[in-house]
Amino acid sequence: MKAFKSDEGKEAVINYYNMLLSNLTVPYEEISIGAGLGDTFILAAGDKSNPPVILLHGSSMSSAMWINDINQMSADYRVYAPDIPGEPGKSHEDQLPLDTDDYSNWLFEILGGLEINKAILAGASLGAWLAVRFAVNHPERVKKLALLCPAGIGSQNHAFKDIALSLLTRGEEGLNELFTEINGGNPIPEIILNYQKLIAFSFNSRQEVIPTFTDEELKRLNMPCIVFVGGKDIMLQSDETAERVSRLVPTAEIVVLPDRGHSLSGLAGQMMCFMRKNVNGNP
Repeated sequence: MKAFKSDEGKEAVINYYNMLLSNLTVPYEEISIGAGLGDTFILAAGDKSNPPVILLHGSSMSSAMWINDINQMSADYRVYAPDIPGEPGKSHEDQLPLDTDDYSNWLFEILGGLEINKAILAGASLGAWLAVRFAVNHPERVKKLALLCPAGIGSQNHAFKDIALSLLTRGEEGLNELFTEINGGNPIPEIILNYQKLIAFSFNSRQEVIPTFTDEELKRLNMPCIVFVGGKDIMLQSDETAERVSRLVPTAEIVVLPDRGHSLSGLAGQMMCFMRKNVNGNP
């Protein structure tokens, strides 16, 4: 499946994306890497001599979700935020299957194209799933993992689909309520809410169930990890995510945010505090 429903929808989403880039307050580059699994667009900022951080956005989103994080992180890190292929960004439109290693292989190609041997990976939702998949397959290439509401660890809330379909029958009002519920009932800045709604009208959202990692796969995560989960996440079972990570990944720090939902933002400071710690957990 292609990412966008129409060329007109794609143009509208990309134009809004470009407008959002005006909120980047630091010098940045736009990089394009031609990979075997599709051309990839990447936002890059920060001194090239600084440690590399890869930011992986969630589904139905683009690297625009990381703009505030890039503004903060680029002071200490070389930050790369690729648009995942098949999502509503500027990369190749083909959606790759999730039950294969295609996306892990794509990220391997991207690190090679950027000449990065080892990086910190940070991901949200599907992007966090991809970060874990890559770390399971290539632990030697991952220095640390920072995961925001990661998919593939706790169960998906199967009632969410019915909730979403019910709200979507109410048009824009229902869509506003749906995104607010995904955000844990917290208000969303209008500029972001309008972007989410534009994507909802223009993007072919994924329908497949995101594969769940086995216990043996999660046990392979021997690098330092931090996992953020929202106590009001209506898409994933946060308590199950926290329990499995606590039991299977002894290197992981778990942060439960009781009043937050699935869409986590504003965590750059906490992520950077984790990134600065040495392997023994000291600042």
